[in-house]
Amino acid sequence: MANSRYNKYKRMKIIKFKKKEQFKYKRKVIINDLILNILVGIHNFEKKKKQRVKFNIEIVTSPYISPNNKDLNSILNYEDVVNKIEKLTNSKHHELLEDIAEAIFNIIFENKLVKRINLKIEKIDILKKTKSVGIEVSKSKI
Repeated sequence: MANSRYNKYKRMKIIKFKKKEQFKYKRKVIINDLILNILVGIHNFEKKKKQRVKFNIEIVTSPYISPNNKDLNSILNYEDVVNKIEKLTNSKHHELLEDIAEAIFNIIFENKLVKRINLKIEKIDILKKTKSVGIEVSKSKI
């Protein structure tokens, strides 16, 4: 008898139901060509005179939180990000673009919606033979 019960269960198939999503989202906030006059650089002339620096930022946010116009915590406010970057860059002289990049990452990652940041910072007028020189850095939450 016990043997027949075993055979009965042995023949049963387990069916797993997968939840099918209709769409896969990737949400980004993009800030293109933000140009600020700031003090940045290691050379003496860079410490005395502000120079034009261009910022391009791509911020990937959580696709699982739907934007809600009645709850602005459901979005990343790009105007707020720009204002914070302006405040950061005007607060003091920065030796390196890499230092500015890390400070920007810290500011933007304060928002819990942010998953990844791609940041490009360029000095526009520093070398006459180039349109610009700079850095490009990406950082993600693990």
